[in-house]
Amino acid sequence: MNDEIPCQKDPQLTERIEQFSEVLKTQAHRLDPFGMTEQDFYDSGIFEGSIQRVRGQISASMGEKKTFVKHILNHMQDGGFIQEWIEAGGSNRHDYSVTLNDGKIAAIELKGCLDGNNTNISARPPHANEFIVWSVCQNKGADPRHNVWSGIHTRFSADIIAEEKRVDGLVVWDWLCGTAARVCPKIAGREDRITEVGPYRLPPPCIYLFPGTIPSPRNNPAPRPQNINDVGILDAMHRCFGGDENELNKVHFEAAMNGVDLVRTTKIVRDGSIRRESKPTPIRRS
Repeated sequence: MNDEIPCQKDPQLTERIEQFSEVLKTQAHRLDPFGMTEQDFYDSGIFEGSIQRVRGQISASMGEKKTFVKHILNHMQDGGFIQEWIEAGGSNRHDYSVTLNDGKIAAIELKGCLDGNNTNISARPPHANEFIVWSVCQNKGADPRHNVWSGIHTRFSADIIAEEKRVDGLVVWDWLCGTAARVCPKIAGREDRITEVGPYRLPPPCIYLFPGTIPSPRNNPAPRPQNINDVGILDAMHRCFGGDENELNKVHFEAAMNGVDLVRTTKIVRDGSIRRESKPTPIRRS
């Protein structure tokens, strides 16, 4: 079984969603408070319009994501794990700049569930000593294992190798972690591992450490992943929120040539075990 991330999608969730959506489509008229006939209710557009309105209301906006990140970074600053942080502003591709306790600058780029086209990463900001991506996935029906692998292997590895974008690591962590929507095995029977931050009760973050240099088929085919103390912002998160060493993920990218094709192999290692490994896969660029 693939184990890219400790949590996994509830196997019953998709089936229950399908069952309930069918009930909703065929029985919604029973909830009608307007006294309409069944035919008039479905002809009126009330059902479709209500579905669209609810869908818009529960889709997390960037504002909700930023509220979550603000709570996290303020908590880290209050605890003395970072010096300060600022929002980068709309003219920048990254979202936050964090001043670490040693004076280095870490840039953070927020992403969603890692399964979409917008997962491709931007260039490392020139002022940054460190650059990480933070996945905040608000979709309760998402498959975290599929999405993490899709982001790391399908998208990040191609960006890092073909576009020579240096990224130090990835954090997968949001307000759904540890809830019934995304059960976290890290806190099973371990209430002491939960950190309360504002309205959130959070398990330790899932951290993925990338190589410190860019893989290159000829000169640097398989650079080793960095250690946690090599990436200050990830180390600060790891310590602040009670992460264990055996929960850290080391991501190996290997670049090679197969004829005229540039190929990469991706491997995720956690607690000394390979959790998932790809075959050599061509990098396709339009």
